[in-house]
Amino acid sequence: MATKLTLLFLLSTLLIIATSTPTNFIKSSCSTTSYPTLCVESLSSYASTIQQDPHQLVQTALSLTLNKTQSTKSFVTKCKSFKNLKPREYAALHDCVEEITDSVDRLSRSLKELKLCKVSGEDFNWHISNVETWVSSALTDESTCSDGFGGKALDGRMKASIRSRMVNVAQVTSNALSLINQYATNH
Repeated sequence: MATKLTLLFLLSTLLIIATSTPTNFIKSSCSTTSYPTLCVESLSSYASTIQQDPHQLVQTALSLTLNKTQSTKSFVTKCKSFKNLKPREYAALHDCVEEITDSVDRLSRSLKELKLCKVSGEDFNWHISNVETWVSSALTDESTCSDGFGGKALDGRMKASIRSRMVNVAQVTSNALSLINQYATNH
């Protein structure tokens, strides 16, 4: 009887350990985001760094968001230098570069502010509130950029390419914001 109980205890302990992997932590955390598949795909390669640390998860998600936003900013900036742009195309690109520059700035500040969230109490609430506000504002900037390419005035590959990049940036930003909100709630 004691052997059966010991064996049962050992098996249940192994089951708990097997289901408590960093990858499962990421999957579980991402399940509450708007784009869970993208969230898991983006973060899974960082599972060994994230482990099961909610702060590291949020920091990694925000870093990935910042990198993707910076990359998209570079792409849109290059598009702005193309020759033979129509005035409406140039204006949309110019506005988009401004919006995405603001987004990069807000995400950079958020990443720095997040590092101050290792504290507890009122200080944590203040810092995480700043992060939530700035990431939410970055998401608005990204949407504003995409909106500038709406309608039929702009068509073609450039519009499609920029919009697809901006949609992807908005999705990873939305996921990061969701993870930040979850972190703030559970802290």
